[in-house]
Amino acid sequence: MTVDGISTIGLIGAGNIGGALARVALRNGYRVVLSNSRGPETLASLVADLGDGASAATPADAAAAGDLVVVTIPLRSIDAVPVEPPAGKIVIDTNNYYPQRDGRIPRLDANEATTAGLLQEHLPTSKVVKAFNHLGAADIVTAGTPAGTAGRRALAVFGDDEGARRTVEALIGEFGFDTVDGGPLSESWRTERDQPAYGARLDRAGLERALAEATHDKNGR
Repeated sequence: MTVDGISTIGLIGAGNIGGALARVALRNGYRVVLSNSRGPETLASLVADLGDGASAATPADAAAAGDLVVVTIPLRSIDAVPVEPPAGKIVIDTNNYYPQRDGRIPRLDANEATTAGLLQEHLPTSKVVKAFNHLGAADIVTAGTPAGTAGRRALAVFGDDEGARRTVEALIGEFGFDTVDGGPLSESWRTERDQPAYGARLDRAGLERALAEATHDKNGR
């Protein structure tokens, strides 16, 4: 079963998170088109390992092919994300801010913006949704369980478009996780590094508590 209107997922970024999302998407009947900054030929071994339904392309072509697009690249590189191909589409942002990798970003340091909000500014005609940023790549593939499982792990979803949040929640449900609607992108800092929800294996009630307990005073900025 797949979410209505989505048959192909385009991924900009094919690292640990991108590869894991591609794997679980294929498992659930989606086609995936992967891309990176080095060219589709560098993804030949990953595509072969993923098997039927997987292919590689440039970032622009992956975004064009996807009914839904995932951006899973270092935050410092989001300005390289093509703007026109994902116009009007849901774009899932998996990023976190790591100054040691990304360099200092003053607006994030001052809590004046969020990582997903920066991507939304870069993609003004897309519907950015923050998801999959507070669990490890291996857990994306292995931690999912059927709906109704006691203690089922929950993931938070943030976005300024309610319909886009609902669609991503449905996708996450197919992938084996409950969801918590975290509200707009301005609240998406609540699952980023050093917050109670970051990396924690929580069910829906536990995640709701962790989101409520999040504070800028604890995130090291």
